[in-house]
Amino acid sequence: MGKRKLSTFERITQGKMNRKERKRLARQLYAEDPGLEVVHHNVAGIDIGNESHWVSVPPHCDAPPVREFGTWTADLLRLVEWLKSCGIQMVVMQSTGVYWIGVYDILEKAGLQVWLVNARDTKNLPGRKSDIQESQWLMKLQTYGLLRHSFRPQEEIRRVRTLWRLRERHVQEAGRSIQHMQKALTTMNVQLANAISDISGRTGLAIIRAILEGERNPYELARLRDYRIQASEEEIARSLEGNWQPDVLFELQQAVDEYDFRQRQLRECDQQLQGYLGALPSHSRAEEKEVQPPAGASEARTPLQKDLKRRTRPRKNEPDFNWETELERICGVNLKTLDGVDAMTIFTFVSELGVDMSPWRSEDHLVSWLKLAPQRQVSGGKLIKHERSPVKNRVAEALRMAASTLDRSHSYLGARFRSLRSRLGPGKTIKAMAAHLARLIYRMLKHGQAWVDRGAQEFEKRRQQRETHSLQRRAAT
Repeated sequence: MGKRKLSTFERITQGKMNRKERKRLARQLYAEDPGLEVVHHNVAGIDIGNESHWVSVPPHCDAPPVREFGTWTADLLRLVEWLKSCGIQMVVMQSTGVYWIGVYDILEKAGLQVWLVNARDTKNLPGRKSDIQESQWLMKLQTYGLLRHSFRPQEEIRRVRTLWRLRERHVQEAGRSIQHMQKALTTMNVQLANAISDISGRTGLAIIRAILEGERNPYELARLRDYRIQASEEEIARSLEGNWQPDVLFELQQAVDEYDFRQRQLRECDQQLQGYLGALPSHSRAEEKEVQPPAGASEARTPLQKDLKRRTRPRKNEPDFNWETELERICGVNLKTLDGVDAMTIFTFVSELGVDMSPWRSEDHLVSWLKLAPQRQVSGGKLIKHERSPVKNRVAEALRMAASTLDRSHSYLGARFRSLRSRLGPGKTIKAMAAHLARLIYRMLKHGQAWVDRGAQEFEKRRQQRETHSLQRRAAT
């Protein structure tokens, strides 16, 4: 019989390492000095895995300088003791799935400085072929200061972010349940979706629940119509004459039960979110100087501002507690004064990034981190190509969605959107306006400045002034 392959637990506890791995280890460790300046001393590199982690320290710290540790908590605590005995002060690792979170938390609680780097920054740098060499390569790159630290919000913000992402998944699953209900109704030729715009509203759900309880008279079902529905009872009754099938009715019942379950999950998430938001500290901006509105700005309100002032009830899929007041208390400024930015956009921004803008040195750094800045390759003052990197960022997507609503806005930002669209097109304009909204939010959170909308006329006035000065300069030359 062949030799049995050792499990991860047996290999780690027995300290086994094959000959090929030892040769690669010696060749990589004792390579010649590349001649770079050492930026960080006493650095350890960790290659994160599912079953085990390979950890590398400088050769003068211990022998062997590369060890394998398991993913269970007891072995991670042994890893911390070994790093401290080697005099390690900084640990660098890649953000591999969710496997790094447990290692990061234990190392951070132990007082070590942990750097989380993006694998995209190291994959284009050659020099590693195995897990052992990967940990050594991370250690060397960090020693010479060639890596960038990834952003990770504070623990209080991470709690809000976890529940907000979970709530977003519940909303998506509830939307799929609504589509499932509509499919079942259409299968039975019940054209309720053509009579009312939303079958998950008060009228739609009342009619569907009555159907599941055994009501088949279309005129009795149409009497459940809410007075705000534009369709008449006769039109709704005609759309409810269907072919009732027991198997499809059972499918409809399952979809309604799933929708009710998701709604209960949303309410539980809202209760937990309310507690987490209440635990966040308040940011008072009373010492900051606020921008005073221009003369007559309070009287001249745009149609969108009037609609926002009149709207008091929360929209569908929004939390059912007073979370807008909580967000204003946490941020210290009212971000909803920005046209196009609603409470959902603010909640996404705060839950992902927080309100502390110190990790980004300037607003341009924030825009670049969000991948909203143009990526151009310029050589000799000449544009070679314009790159587009597919990056999924929840904050950037929320800002893009907010920017797309400025098309018909009568505000200053709306006039800016239309001016850019005439020159850049809709795609680039949405990205440019999303970057502009990110800059405005950065200024409001960083400096406590209030945004005052001066209207579309003010933008047109300034645009004409810029064009006049440009024509004068061209005439002078």
